[in-house]
Amino acid sequence: MSRHIAIFTDDPGWHGKELHKAFNARGYRCTNVSLTDCYFRTDPGTTCLVIPGFEGTLPDGVFVRGVPGGTLEEVVFYLDVLHALRELNVFVYNDARAIERSVDKGMTSFLLNQAGLATPPTWVGNHVHQAYTFIRQQQDRGCKIVIKPLFGSQGKGLQLITGPRDMTDFTLYNRVYYLQRYIETGINDAHDWRLFVIGGQVVAAMKRQSDHWITNVSAGGRCYPAALDDAFVEIACAAVRAVRMQYGGVDVLSDREGKLWVTEVNSIPAWRGLQRVSGVIFAEQLVANFLDCLQEYPGVEQAI
Repeated sequence: MSRHIAIFTDDPGWHGKELHKAFNARGYRCTNVSLTDCYFRTDPGTTCLVIPGFEGTLPDGVFVRGVPGGTLEEVVFYLDVLHALRELNVFVYNDARAIERSVDKGMTSFLLNQAGLATPPTWVGNHVHQAYTFIRQQQDRGCKIVIKPLFGSQGKGLQLITGPRDMTDFTLYNRVYYLQRYIETGINDAHDWRLFVIGGQVVAAMKRQSDHWITNVSAGGRCYPAALDDAFVEIACAAVRAVRMQYGGVDVLSDREGKLWVTEVNSIPAWRGLQRVSGVIFAEQLVANFLDCLQEYPGVEQAI
């Protein structure tokens, strides 16, 4: 019988089809599962963690393509399922700890800073007066500020603060405020780079460019293939190591002086746009690395 992989996702779409095709080509079968449908049960004689499609057993490995949003209790429960799988010696790619470190932008910034990587000056907290103090300090230095949702993606909920009239309604951010210095690139068109790291290596990169200051493809950014020098590769790989992921998408900016800054590390990155401009078949690369990690996975006592 072929080994059976769970892909956690609520919207398989194109990415899910690509992963199924790559796993099937390696002799593995896959089942798409929503974390919302999993549950714990501790009755005697029953499986303690029930995953639809795997009743009475557990997956041979888990590929996480999405963690649903929801209330604090719901999100904690979904992550509990991923944590429990690790406790049961099931390999999870990327695991709950990596997702927790990256989905929380404040923790990502903390870990990047602790690793000595250049990341924009950031303030995270829940006191509005302290938030305004940080904003004024940055403005006194002639800097703009970006406010972002602590949990968010695809450029949604971002605001650029350039002066007192831009002071935002902080209640939009659930009383935890993530403020970050805006890095000026010295070029009229906003641009940054997305690097895709798998197994400690950059497998592809693209430049994202936009007439607007937000460069995310979902917000209208344009993608171009990019050949990067060693400095880009080194900082991207170091960022993924700092957040302790098997794979990740890293966003990098270059300022007026050419200094590189890591602005985000994504543990569940999409790759359709990058595949289109690079020609790399990401599902094949991801599945190959997944299976290498699965073969070497030591179990809960020694797992990273």
